[in-house]
Amino acid sequence: MRFLLVAALLASAAPAAQAPEQGTGRYPALFEERPDLPDHVVYRPADLTRLKGERLGIYVWGNGGCSADGTSSRNHLLEIASHGYLVIAAGRIPGPTPTPTPPAAPPAAAPAAKLTVATPTRLLADAIDWAQRENGRAGSPLRGHIAVDRVAASGWSCGGLQALATAQDPRVKTAIIMNSGFFPEGANPIAGIVSDKALLAGLHGPVLYVLGGPTDIAAANGTDDFRRIDHVPAALVNIPVGHGGTYMQPHGGVGALVATNWLDWQLKGKTAAKAAFVGPNCRFCHDPRLTMARKNFN
Repeated sequence: MRFLLVAALLASAAPAAQAPEQGTGRYPALFEERPDLPDHVVYRPADLTRLKGERLGIYVWGNGGCSADGTSSRNHLLEIASHGYLVIAAGRIPGPTPTPTPPAAPPAAAPAAKLTVATPTRLLADAIDWAQRENGRAGSPLRGHIAVDRVAASGWSCGGLQALATAQDPRVKTAIIMNSGFFPEGANPIAGIVSDKALLAGLHGPVLYVLGGPTDIAAANGTDDFRRIDHVPAALVNIPVGHGGTYMQPHGGVGALVATNWLDWQLKGKTAAKAAFVGPNCRFCHDPRLTMARKNFN
């Protein structure tokens, strides 16, 4: 089981052959690299003039496997950007040469080796720094369009561990942890990644866990995190699709729908989005595609 877990943490979605999506929100989105932000991919509304005064919340993202492919979850990220968010993923846009396949887990007879990551956790904080600078930089197309005080940290699998670490930053208002959770003490197989249940006490804003149901190999870790959190509002959604999530389904699938509603509630205060999570008739409470648990909400 340990080797299966290690292999899954390294996995990231393979690039699709079809043309990139633009999302279903009000603002068709694009992704791009910026010369002033190396090792990141920026997702944003393509036509910023359509914002008409709406400011973009900031959503920073750690990739599955902490890989260097900043487009490996692009359908998910484009969908979120199209709803009025500046999304910044660690990594780069791959060139025409396919990304090398990560090494397989060692055979059972060999000593377990620590895995390493291609994108360090600090890239998520670097993304927040850049967005806050860019909002005030003369000549920036994003100047005045960014809600610098509305920041969410998120990520998938290994990237979810990066998001949990980044969520300690006081600028982060909420976190969305997808197909992930801290390893039990002494069980972290990934070099360069912090996994410490004690950091759950450092979460200072509402947190959403999105897991893949009983076949998700991160389900036990994420569920245990949720059980331990007792001081901030928390929700746990299970979408029974396994560890791979719905990231590259059309428009990011139901996972992107859940994440977008959470962001619209937590960062924009939208009443309709709040109604997806709270109250006896909350929409996700009765959605047959998922199950949800909640605690610490008023």
